[in-house]
Amino acid sequence: MLTLEKFEEASERLNRVLLETKLVYSDYFSEQTGAKVYFKPENMQFTGAYKLRGAYYKISTLTPEERERGIISASAGNHAQGVAYAAKLMGAKAVIVMPTTTPLIKVNRTKGYGAEVILHGDVYDDACACALELAEEKGYTFIHPFNDETVATGQGTIAMEIIKELPTVDYILVPIGGGGLCCGVSTLAKMLNPKIKVIGVEPAGAACMKASLAAGHVVTLPKVTTIADGTAVKTPGDVVFPYIQKNVDDIITVEDDDLIAAFLDMMENHKMIVENSGLLTVAALKQLNIKGKKVVSILSGGNMDVITIASVVQNGLIQRDRIFTVSVLLPDKPGELHRVAGILAELRGNVIKLEHNQFVSVNRSNVVELLITLEAFGTEHKERILKELENQGYRPLLKIPKQIY
Repeated sequence: MLTLEKFEEASERLNRVLLETKLVYSDYFSEQTGAKVYFKPENMQFTGAYKLRGAYYKISTLTPEERERGIISASAGNHAQGVAYAAKLMGAKAVIVMPTTTPLIKVNRTKGYGAEVILHGDVYDDACACALELAEEKGYTFIHPFNDETVATGQGTIAMEIIKELPTVDYILVPIGGGGLCCGVSTLAKMLNPKIKVIGVEPAGAACMKASLAAGHVVTLPKVTTIADGTAVKTPGDVVFPYIQKNVDDIITVEDDDLIAAFLDMMENHKMIVENSGLLTVAALKQLNIKGKKVVSILSGGNMDVITIASVVQNGLIQRDRIFTVSVLLPDKPGELHRVAGILAELRGNVIKLEHNQFVSVNRSNVVELLITLEAFGTEHKERILKELENQGYRPLLKIPKQIY
C-alpha cells in the first residue's frame, strides 16, 4: 500500500540526489485561462525528467543481493536515464531495453550514465516484454517504470513539494502514460488535502487509462499513435490502476496538434524546452474551466532531440500561419519575378524560399510557376498577402510547405 510514511521516507532519501524544481508562475497561461497557472518544471530535474524519483527510491529499497544481480528495466527514455543514474550511484549494473523509436538523445544519455542499452520493438510494451524475458534468463532484478507501488511512491513526492510551496492549490494536472506518476501524485495529494482536484492527461492516440477507467478494468489498446513518445503506452499498470480509480477526478485527452502549439507557447513565453509528453498538462489547460483557480501543471520531462525540436517548431509555425507556401502562375518574361517580389516586400512578407518552375506547362512561354515559401505574422497577415496577389492579377494557390530549414 502507498502510505504517508513511505512518501515521507522517499522524500527524505530523494533529497540527497534531486535538484530543486520550484514552481514557475506563468503570466501568459494565467492570462489565457483566467486562472493562476504554475508549472512544476521536472524538465529541469537531473536526468531531465521526474523519473529519477521513482527509480532512485526503488533501487534504494532493494537488498544488496538484488542489486548485485544487476538491474534491468524497459523505458521510452526518461525512466531509463533515472534507473541508469541511480544504479551508477549505488554501484549496480544496469541494462535498459528501449523501443527502436526512442529519440537519440535519450539513448545516448542512458549510455552516458553507464547503462547497457538494448533497442527492441516499436513501442514501450514491446521493450518491456523483452526486458522481462532477459530478467528471467539472466537473473536480473526487474524494475518496472510505472506498475510498481514503490516506484509510484517516489514519483508521488512531487505532490508533497507542490503542496508545501502552494498549500492552496486547487488543481494538479498530471501526464499519464502507464500511470505511475499519476498514481503517486494523486494518492499523496488526496492524503494531504482531499479537496485538491487531480486531473490526468493522456495523448488522444494513446489513451489507455481513459479506456480502462471507462471499462472498469485494465484494457490494452490495439495500437498507439502519438508524438508524445514518453506516454505511448498500450496497457496501463494493473497495480497502480486502483489508486487512479480512487484518487483521480477526471482524465482528459490531448491531440498531437495541441502539443505542437503548446511547444511553441512554452518556447516563446517561458524559454523552456519541454518534451511532448511533458506538454500534455499545458495543452490541457484550454479544455478546463479553471477561472479563478490555482492550477499546477506538471512538466514531466524535457529530453527532446534536436531533429524533433526542428520538426515540431516547423509544424507549429505552419499550423499558426506564420509560415506558408503559395503557388502563383506568371508569364515567362523579364520583370515578372521582380513584380511579385515587390508586392511581397510592400506587405512585409518575408521570403524564405523560391522555386521557379518553367516546365509546369507545355507552353512555357505562356506560363511558369513560382512557388514561394513565406514567413508571416499570422493568419490575418497571410490572408492580406493572398488577397493582394489576387488583386494584382495572380491566382494564388496554397500548397503544403516542404522542408523549410
